[in-house]
Amino acid sequence: MISNQDLPRVYTPEQIAEILQLSKNTVYDLISRGEIIAKKIGKVYRIPARSISFVFSGLDDDLLKAEKEDLKNLPRIQREISKIRSKQ
Repeated sequence: MISNQDLPRVYTPEQIAEILQLSKNTVYDLISRGEIIAKKIGKVYRIPARSISFVFSGLDDDLLKAEKEDLKNLPRIQREISKIRSKQ
């Protein structure tokens, strides 16, 4: 059985508006522009807590973490590309 602690925290647009001190309409605009990631379930939106960071970073938290990992691996990838090009 799944406990409440195992489930991700989700918010309504109204709750996000209160947290970010914005109007509800502004939150819906941010959702429609993709600046806040939300999932529409039936007729209502639910916003994962991680998605709020999107407003501040311009990237979803998962994308930001993936980008950091990519940047960390970039020197190794560039070395491998150079090795392949030098063999041609």
